[in-house]
Amino acid sequence: QVQLVESGGGLVQAGGSLRLSCAASGRTLRTTTMGWFRQAPGKEREFVAAISWSEDETNYADSVKGRFDISRDNSKNTVYLQMNSLKPEDTGVYFCAARGGSRPGSVMEEYNFWGQGTQVTVSS
Repeated sequence: QVQLVESGGGLVQAGGSLRLSCAASGRTLRTTTMGWFRQAPGKEREFVAAISWSEDETNYADSVKGRFDISRDNSKNTVYLQMNSLKPEDTGVYFCAARGGSRPGSVMEEYNFWGQGTQVTVSS
């Protein structure tokens, strides 16, 4: 089992930045692919970014490429999502997720463990 706890969400103006963190416990993240997903009000949950356990491969949704950066510190069992140049459409609840395997996939159903989410609100 893996327990995931997100933090770092909040209210920010358009153009601003936030850094989300996801702390994991219960099992080492060393061989686990990690991902971030988000869900806006009234919309389905969507893929944002993922990183392989070895950190040599990342994957981003087209809507966040060039603005968001995913990273991880396996020694701290923590994954980060640096979000820059935020837009109102980035508003939503951001979820951290974990799955076995090395491929940083974007398919939500492939992720076995989920955090409770952290709210990100970008004002215009």
